[in-house]
Amino acid sequence: QVQLVESGGGSVQAGGSLRLSCTASGNTVCMGWFRQAPGKEREGVASIVRDGLTSYADSVKGRFTISKDNAKNTLYLQMNSLKPEDTAMYYCAADCRSCPPRPRDCVDWGQGTQVTVS
Repeated sequence: QVQLVESGGGSVQAGGSLRLSCTASGNTVCMGWFRQAPGKEREGVASIVRDGLTSYADSVKGRFTISKDNAKNTLYLQMNSLKPEDTAMYYCAADCRSCPPRPRDCVDWGQGTQVTVS
């Protein structure tokens, strides 16, 4: 089991930027970022395979960038041009059996970090 700890959430104005980090206790082939807004289902935001192949939800393409520092076992999500509709709890996930993953594909989850865009 991989332990995941997210950080970097906060409150920003529309058009601003945030960078989320997720420190993992181990390395898995596929890792991803998900988000869940109140009253909505959890949705995939971005994912990355160990070899660096990335995938993004259409709603964030061109604005968000996922990256990973394998030496530090840390996953990042750079979020630019943030919109109010990006407001959600953001979760890091690992040990996903497919990439890009659906929520049910991932075994390990972080506790989440809140992003609020006004």
